[in-house]
Amino acid sequence: MIGVFDSGFGGLCILAGMLKALPEHDFLYLGDSRRNPYGARSAGTIYEWSRGSVDWMFAQGCELIILACHTASNSALRRLQQEYLPASPYSNRRILGVTIPLVEEASRSARKRVGVLATRASCQSGSFETEIAKRNPDLKVICHAAPVLVSMIEEGMQKSPEARRILRKVLAPLKMASVDTLILGCTHFPAMEEDFRRKAGKKIRVISSSRVVGASLQDYLMRHPQIDQKIGKNRQCVFYTTEDASRFEEYGKGFLGRSFQASSVRL
Repeated sequence: MIGVFDSGFGGLCILAGMLKALPEHDFLYLGDSRRNPYGARSAGTIYEWSRGSVDWMFAQGCELIILACHTASNSALRRLQQEYLPASPYSNRRILGVTIPLVEEASRSARKRVGVLATRASCQSGSFETEIAKRNPDLKVICHAAPVLVSMIEEGMQKSPEARRILRKVLAPLKMASVDTLILGCTHFPAMEEDFRRKAGKKIRVISSSRVVGASLQDYLMRHPQIDQKIGKNRQCVFYTTEDASRFEEYGKGFLGRSFQASSVRL
């Protein structure tokens, strides 16, 4: 199986893109909504929570895990790859993040200025600035945190007038800075992708993980057939949450684009 981990519902948007790109593959999704939001936590806490979730997913049979959470990708991924995997029983398995595919897309297509909207932890990590500079040092990167918008989307309020008002507010400084490319650096934001595109305007290209990560994963598996061969291809997808399963199903269907059944798990 391919494991997809997020701090809540947002990763379901990314999973939807993966299912389109790899419809025959088996997936397991875990949303840690009980401890959400991750974006306001310390790097140490994010690492420990991510490590516990990854360990559980490997124990369920996942061969490859995608951290479908930018906060975890920016704050914990490298440490998980360097410290956890070599010392764990799962050293022959892989953990990938979702930040690099967006960075690569922005580095190829942006002209001068890249805006990033993300959680506080992602902005504090400096990962977007560092990774874009490696690929295109001529680009200026402006990262802004939008924690209130993240929380509202997690509560299923993405269609509310309040959420749209906050979206306009968080976009304002990036538009003032004349960014030509906008990275939606939190997996919750694709739930408002069309609103982002409308409010950003025609002069700003919006890059969303829901559209980019599925194609990137497909390419990764083509380049690593030894991993792809280990992954089941029975078109199965199972869902787990650390909160009440019925609530997760109700709110989550808006992110995945369809209804599903989930089970609760304690980590």
